[in-house]
Amino acid sequence: MEPKVIQGSTEGAHNSNPNTGSRLLKSNTWKDLSMVWITPSTDGKLDMQCVFQSWMGIARPLNQKYCALGIRGAEVGDAYNAAVELILRDEIPWKFMLTVEHDNLPPRDGIIKLVESVDQFDVIGGLYYMKGENGNAMIYGDPAEPGTFMPQVPQENTLQPCNGLGMGFTIFNMDMFRKLPKPWFKTVQHENGQTEEIGQDLYFFKEAAKAGFKFAVDTRVKVGHLDFSTRKIW
Repeated sequence: MEPKVIQGSTEGAHNSNPNTGSRLLKSNTWKDLSMVWITPSTDGKLDMQCVFQSWMGIARPLNQKYCALGIRGAEVGDAYNAAVELILRDEIPWKFMLTVEHDNLPPRDGIIKLVESVDQFDVIGGLYYMKGENGNAMIYGDPAEPGTFMPQVPQENTLQPCNGLGMGFTIFNMDMFRKLPKPWFKTVQHENGQTEEIGQDLYFFKEAAKAGFKFAVDTRVKVGHLDFSTRKIW
């Protein structure tokens, strides 16, 4: 082997890259991103495919406060209300709540990407679809038409503002819950001149929008939706 003289720059690739500063600013990881992961499960069970194929590999912002709570044996709206109550009562002033539902498989970099936009929107979520061949994207309503929840066609790799979204992989700014009246989440099924049915998610977004809060889906964050009966990921 021919001897070689060791020479060249010692400053390192990140120091010499003029885009390093803007990359770090965009990441938001220098801000308070303290976060509580919430997963409700009515039967108290978790699926091993979700846990091992997805959840255990998810990256989180470095050196940030973090904890996880599982809520079992409660109706889903009640479970989320209980979780919010617990977070608000904690001695740590948590900044965000991350909801990850029991049948969703987020990508490894999902949290890292979502937190880039937490200053622009009060709720920001990943892109996933209802189960089945004709499943719609969980992006509801055009903000140009307040109060509407028609499913939207996803725009590729962008932030897509909406009137509501699912809670399968979604970050909520906790300040909203300090300002909005209880119950924050409520599943509505009753007759009101006509049959009205609305899940706990869209109930929340309907009320939060009235208070001026803004929501979006980051379509770069592609989340799988597992059908337990067929084991197919939609």
